[in-house]
Parts: sequence; structure tokens; C-alpha cells
Amino acid sequence: MNHYDVYGIGHALVDMEIHVTDRFLTEAGLQKGSMSLVDADFQQRLLQQVADLPQHRSCGGSSANTLIGLAQFGGRGFHACKVADDEAGHFFAQDMRLHGVENGLNQPRTPGTTGRCLVFITPDAERTLCTHLGISETFSTEQIAEPILAQAEYLYIEGYLVSSPSGQTATLEAARMARKQGIKTALTFSDTSMVTYFRPGLDAIIGDGLDLLFCNESEAMVYTAASTLEQAKEQLTRIAKMVGLTLGSQGAAIYNGERWIDIPGVPVQAIDSNGAGDLFAGAFLFGITHGYALAKAGQLACRAAATLVTQAGARLQAGQAQTILNHQEPQE
Repeated sequence: MNHYDVYGIGHALVDMEIHVTDRFLTEAGLQKGSMSLVDADFQQRLLQQVADLPQHRSCGGSSANTLIGLAQFGGRGFHACKVADDEAGHFFAQDMRLHGVENGLNQPRTPGTTGRCLVFITPDAERTLCTHLGISETFSTEQIAEPILAQAEYLYIEGYLVSSPSGQTATLEAARMARKQGIKTALTFSDTSMVTYFRPGLDAIIGDGLDLLFCNESEAMVYTAASTLEQAKEQLTRIAKMVGLTLGSQGAAIYNGERWIDIPGVPVQAIDSNGAGDLFAGAFLFGITHGYALAKAGQLACRAAATLVTQAGARLQAGQAQTILNHQEPQE
């Protein structure tokens, strides 16, 4: 029996969520709905411009959010990441543990600056990310513990890691370890910017094929360069045994190795889409590691994401995961 359901690798970032106008994004030169990598000075200037606005701080990063979602539903996860020996690093490590995710951050840390992500939310609920990776940019194979990885059912790779040379090397080494140990490998594209600017890195992780791929419609269209969504879906089936394709308010499509299963969306009034894709992955991974049929796992994931977008923040509130589980349809 596996000690962990998922061993995740990804950037460790302290998220600061701020509600802004579209005009602010335009004046700041940020592309709405995307993730931009910036230096510390640029990020600090943006913070000064929104100093009077309410801000919510939490541990974050794509993989971290996914593993917290997994834990909220009752799964067990381990997060391999890197933080500095600063206040933000201590906050990140403690916040992850408080949310039920184990990590190796109790080891001595390197001096430096822990990564930070400014999450700008516009009135249409779209999230725009402005990220300074800090010490997380040097995430490497040193942060990956094969004995712990060997205890997991899935290795979960955050696509953002391909933006740095050491991160790219670490993803390939982790995937090699997983194959050696007979562990399934899951990848999330994370953002269209990763697909656009770091395609070779993602292709290297995919290699001869993945066990599971997560992506949204925009990422799928950019990656496949297809003319229609149906064409994109057909191409995705060539690179992964399973695919979790999110379609916003329309729900999701799950590929089971033979056919696509359509998962209807849950009608809600969205106010904040930050973390929705990450939570979808976390809930889906919980489902498939706890005996759910793929359709039921997809339903759980869609309901979780739909609940999340109705409130501020990148994770469910206390008790919401159990409420979602209680309202699941019977196993098919």
C-alpha cells in the first residue's frame, strides 16, 4: 500500500491575491489571464501601486495548491519544493503543514528570498499572475527524495518548472525515478505561457507518453495548434493514457484511454478563478487514487472547481470538501 497518493514537485510561492481593474493590468503592461515572470524590483513597484487595496496571503504555487486540494478531500501528498531561510519561507512551510501536506522543508534552508506571486483578480473573475520565483528558480534534483517518491502512487509535475534549467533537469530526473519505481506520472501544462515559450521542456517530460495529463482548453489549443477543440482532443490522446481537460463553465472532458467522457459544468456565479485548475487536478487525483470511476472523479473535480470560483482564494474553505463529497452522485 502506498504511503502517499501523490508526490508533487513544483515552485514554492507565497501568493498575494489582490482585486484590481482591467485598466490596472493594461497600465502595468500585464497580459490578462496569463503568468508573467518578473524581477523583484518590478514586482515591488506593482505592490506599491496596490498598497491601499486588501491583500490575502497564502502558500501557493500550482503543485502546492493541487496537493492541498488533495489533502482537503482526505488524500495524502508530499510536496518537494525550495524556500529560503526568510520569514516568507517559514510561513510557506508552516502553512503547507497546517493544510495537511508533508514536505522536506524542516531541513536547513539557504539564505535568499522565497518566491512570491501577485495574483491580480479582475471583475470578470479572471486571474493574472505576476511571479518572482526567488530561490524557487534554483529548484533542482537536490530537492527530490527518491525514497519518499517511491512511496507514492503518482508523481505530479508542475509545468512551471520548465522555466528554469535546474527545474527542467529536476523534472526529467523525477520522471526517470518514477519509471524505475513503477510510479505513474502526471503533468499539468500550468499555463499557456509555458506551452508557448517552453514547449521543448514540456515535450521532454512527455517523452514516450504520460499516464495522466491536465490542461485547460487554451493550453490544449496552443499545444496542438489545432483548428478545433475536437482536433486538439484527438492529438492529446496520443501523448497520455488519461487526460483531464478543463473547459471552464462547460465542465470538463476526461479521456480514459479509449474514449472521451463529457463532464457537465456546474452553474455558478464566478468571482475568482485563481486556483481552479489546480483544485480540479487535486480533486481528480484524490478520486482516482481512492477507487473512483473516472466519470465520478471528473464530477468531483468539476464540483470542487465550481465551488472554488464562487469565493476569493485558491483553496476551499473549511468543511467545503466534505460537503462536496456528501453530494456526490452514486458510483457508476
